[in-house]
Formats: sequence, structure tokens, C-alpha cells
Amino acid sequence: MGRKVKITKGFDIKIFGSAKETIESVITSQIVAIKPSDFKNSSLKLLVAEGDEVLAGQGLFFDKNFPEIFIPSPVSGEIVEIVRVEKRRISHLKILVDKNTNYKPFTIPSELNRNNVKEILLNSGCWSYIRQRPYDSIPSPESTPKSIFVSLFDTGPLAPDYSFLLKNKNEDLNKGLEVLSLLSFGKLNIGRNNNRIEVKEQLGTHIHQFTGPHPTGNVGIQIHHIDPIKQGEAVWYVNVQDVAIIGKLFNSGQYHAERIVALVGSGALAPSYYEIITGSSLNEFLDKKLKEDNQRIIQGNILTGKKSESLDFLSFYTNQITVINEGNHSEFFGWMLPGFNKLSVSRSFFSWLNPQKTYNLDTNTHGEERPFVVTGQYEKVLPMNILPVVLLKSILAQDIERMEQLGIYEVSEEDFALCEFVCTSKIEVQKIISEGLELIRKEG
Repeated sequence: MGRKVKITKGFDIKIFGSAKETIESVITSQIVAIKPSDFKNSSLKLLVAEGDEVLAGQGLFFDKNFPEIFIPSPVSGEIVEIVRVEKRRISHLKILVDKNTNYKPFTIPSELNRNNVKEILLNSGCWSYIRQRPYDSIPSPESTPKSIFVSLFDTGPLAPDYSFLLKNKNEDLNKGLEVLSLLSFGKLNIGRNNNRIEVKEQLGTHIHQFTGPHPTGNVGIQIHHIDPIKQGEAVWYVNVQDVAIIGKLFNSGQYHAERIVALVGSGALAPSYYEIITGSSLNEFLDKKLKEDNQRIIQGNILTGKKSESLDFLSFYTNQITVINEGNHSEFFGWMLPGFNKLSVSRSFFSWLNPQKTYNLDTNTHGEERPFVVTGQYEKVLPMNILPVVLLKSILAQDIERMEQLGIYEVSEEDFALCEFVCTSKIEVQKIISEGLELIRKEG
């Protein structure tokens, strides 16, 4: 049985460039690549060498700390290059794609239980779609979560509409949820809003109804309100589109790495949805889809995404690519103008009189970092029962005991993204949270 949770704190950022409800297939890139940097806190080692032929679903990397975990190939083809950077660290591994995909077969038993589900996920590499809080890393196969969370919706700026993306994948989605329910010992929590995704009621599945502004769709916010994390505990989570990929594995016996990505933002010529293979070349994908050269390409949304280049490749967990104008210009008397076309959270500009207005934002920060002062801004947009400023200052002071008392185990960078957005002092809040979590992880 689920709960109804109404979130009142937060802020919806309305910007130009939302995707139209059309899905276009993208021709598979000739070269796809997998990047070890996509997998947080994992120490990956190669399983292949240049010249090797691989199947879709075959392991490319394994985790040195947990050898059972490996990262699967999204396609079949030949390993043509292993790109290394300083200290021989692997930047990415390139695969020349076969014209016709050959899949590594997996035997799916007629009756599923936790043990054989776990074995199939590990053998197929789909275990890498599961991540845990705290730390947002792939969990140890030997660990046991207190629960597993799946959010069926995203409230971030220009976020994909998962009810549209998954309208033809209900069978795979529900199979994936069944698998996760077995994996969680019947403690599967599903967060939904008013979207149209059809979810089957299963034993041990709890469907919770959430309403409210961003960051209501963040899985960390949902965990905080449903099953908070204490020291020594872990909660697992899976993105809803990755749940469907897991479900397709169990329905077909093959690993299919296709996903639907939203190309959005004011810099896109025709914002829409595209079906694309994980690891595809962004240069080929974005060709003739952008308005002009002076654009910022972001894998993710404008709050939490990572800056990318056209020569990069689609990251393992990416469901959204945002393209906006670079803010490499100054404004004459910008702070003195009435600002009818400027987004205002604190009512500094008259634009607050039109709350439904959509804005054309760029990357300009409108100022440099200033002294860290208490303004009460963070508390207005962070729907968690913690003291954000005190927590941030305890991280800067590296006071581990204080960090633990203030709830460091419950938070993630994305939960504090709005705090960074509204910050008058221009503090890199997400970076501080990341440093705090890394300090706790190493000390632990």
C-alpha cells in the first residue's frame, strides 16, 4: 500500500525547447564507445583487447573490487581503439559496429526467484543499471538493500515524459519491476505523479503518489519521504527507462541497449525524442539538429547534467540532451533593468508577476562567487528535513561527525542542484556535496 506525499518546497524552471511527442529512430553510429567515467566509484579493468570481436551483452570491463560486476557491450562488432589519457587511464573504448547485431544469449528460467534474477543481471551486465544511495555507485552483489526505488517521472527542466517514452514498453517495464521486486525481498517503492504509465500491482510493491514542483521527481527526495537512509543502510534505485531495458532482457533473453533520448533546449532546431544506442557518437546524432555553433551541449538537464562536446559519445545513463546558448557575454546595466524577460526566484525582477512565462536561458552566471551568507534561499527549494547551509559548512570544515548528524547519507548532488541555482553567492553547492560524500566514502 502506498502513500500520498505533497511536496510544497521547490521550483519549476520553465525554459524554451520542450520535446514534441514524436519518436524518430537514429541510424546506429559506425562507432560506439563506453566510458569508464560514467560509472561512479567503480575501478574498471579491461576484459577485451584491440582487435577482439564482441557480442551485444558481452563484458567489456569488470570492477576490480567486485569482479562479478561488468559493463556490457551495447552492440556487436570489433574493438578498434582503447583510448588512454594521463597515467594510462582509459578514457573510452571504441567499437566498430556490425551491420547486423549479434546478441549474446541468456537463458531465462520459467520461474524467477531472487537468486536466479541476481545471476542473470550479473551475467548480462545489467546489474550496472542498479545504483545505491548513498554514493550513487553500483552496489556490491553481496549487499542487501533496505528497499529499492523507481521514480516513474522526472520534474527537472525539459525532462523527458516517461509516460510517452514507455507507452509501447509496458510489458518490458512491468517485467523489470517484477524482477526488482524479487531482488528487493518485496520492498519495491514506486513513485508516480499524474502520468499515464500502467503499473501492475505486485506482491511487495508499494506505489506512492507524489505531487509538487521540482525536485519532487528526484528519487532522493522520494527516498527521504518514504524510507529515509540512516548510517550503515543502503537503498537501491533504478531509472525507469533502465527498468524497461532489464525487463526486455528477461522477456527476450537478449541485452538491448536502445533507449529513447530527449533532445531539448533552445539550441535544438526541432526538439524531439530519438531512439538511439547507448554509446553512440554525438557528432553523428546531433548533425544538422542544432541552430548555431555557439551552443552548450549538456548530457542531462541544465541543473545536473554534464557539459559535453560534439565529439563525445552518449553516456551510459543519459536520457536527455539539452542544448542552450553559451552565456559568454556581458550585459550593460543588466542588474538595473526591470527584467521582464529574466527568470526570478526571489522576485528581484518583475517577471515574477507572470509565473507561467517560459524563458530562454543561457549559461551566464551573472556574477562571480561571493561570501557564503545565510539567506534562507536553500530552505525554500529543498524539500528535505535537514539544515542545508549547516551541512555544507560542516563539509567545508571536514567535520565528519557533524556531517553524519546532519544527514549526509541521505543526500546527493542532484538534490541540491536547485540550491545552487538560486544561490545569491554563486556557491558550487553540488561540488561541495560531492566532496562530502567522497570524504565519507573513503573514511567508511
